[in-house]
Amino acid sequence: MITLPRFYPLTASAAGVALLAGAGARLIQLRIKSCEPSVLRTEIQAAQVACRRHGATLVLNDYWTLAIELGVGWVHLGQEDLARADWRACRRHGLKLGLSTHDEAELEHALAHAPDYLALGPIWPSRLKPMHWAAQGTETIGRWRQRIGALPLVAIGGVTLERAVSCLRAGADAVAVSTDIAAATDPAARVGLWLRQLTRARPR
Repeated sequence: MITLPRFYPLTASAAGVALLAGAGARLIQLRIKSCEPSVLRTEIQAAQVACRRHGATLVLNDYWTLAIELGVGWVHLGQEDLARADWRACRRHGLKLGLSTHDEAELEHALAHAPDYLALGPIWPSRLKPMHWAAQGTETIGRWRQRIGALPLVAIGGVTLERAVSCLRAGADAVAVSTDIAAATDPAARVGLWLRQLTRARPR
């Protein structure tokens, strides 16, 4: 069973990956939703270079074929992406697999694919994108924890610096963060605050 860093930021660019890795983040998701194929490949490769330079792990959202081709070790898939992906091919190539869940049915579907971690959201209303699901609240984190045992659990959606500790105390192993960092006047300094806050926090 893998152990996740408590701080798990998401960004939409290789430059964002470089900033986060340089500021101390050790697990970073590159989440690019719309991009020309050639630009996408360049962004992924630049993100890989930044992560190697700083000793961070890159997680690629959605693009599992490129993850295999370019040697990205981790991929994160939403439920719709999972339906289209050849997850057995991902496993054959040694990819670590993270899956999104939003309700009980999705949890069961995700567990059937033996993921390396699960993400639950939105815990609170997300500012990153419109969501079709109601906010889960920290109570659902506790229920998911009881259901999945020691499998790593990531809380995502509306998580702020002030709310993060409550996610850990409810049973999450890590918190996924995007808008809070991107909107900061000094993103690198904000990453430092997150790392200090989560390092000090006591889990449940």
